[in-house]
Amino acid sequence: MVKKLQKMSADKKSAPHLSGAVKESAQQIWLAGLGAFSKAQEEGGKVFETLVKEGLSIQRKTQAVAEEKISTATNRMANMATDITSKAGNQWDKLENIFEERVAKALNKLGVPSAKDVDVLIARIDELNKNVQKMGAKPATVSKAAPRAANKTAARKPAAKRAPARKSA
Repeated sequence: MVKKLQKMSADKKSAPHLSGAVKESAQQIWLAGLGAFSKAQEEGGKVFETLVKEGLSIQRKTQAVAEEKISTATNRMANMATDITSKAGNQWDKLENIFEERVAKALNKLGVPSAKDVDVLIARIDELNKNVQKMGAKPATVSKAAPRAANKTAARKPAAKRAPARKSA
């Protein structure tokens, strides 16, 4: 159209002919705009529905990817939490062992027997009790001083640890 106007102005024909061409071009532009508007109205609904369908599809894909990423992140965090928990548990065990060792050393310095010491003493007491019972089963010659010594030692022992008293005939 611009070429048409340039041609007309180059020919320099009459002015009414130029104004008619401008009017005709303006009319064609106006009609083209109305046609485009009409076409857009007709197909606008179809285009809108197509865009909604595409948007819904994209939304579903995005949600699936997001859920997958969230699941992966959740698994990673759970693994990290498990690792941290086990490391913390190991550290607590080490701390507990150190504390127990130090308390045992302090009690040992104060003269308090340890559990091992008590177990050794119990074993020795059991062994001595067996030996005493063996001696009691053998007929032995008892002098007059022997019963007094036995009575003195029996009085020193706690009641629970005493050997059963023998009846003399």
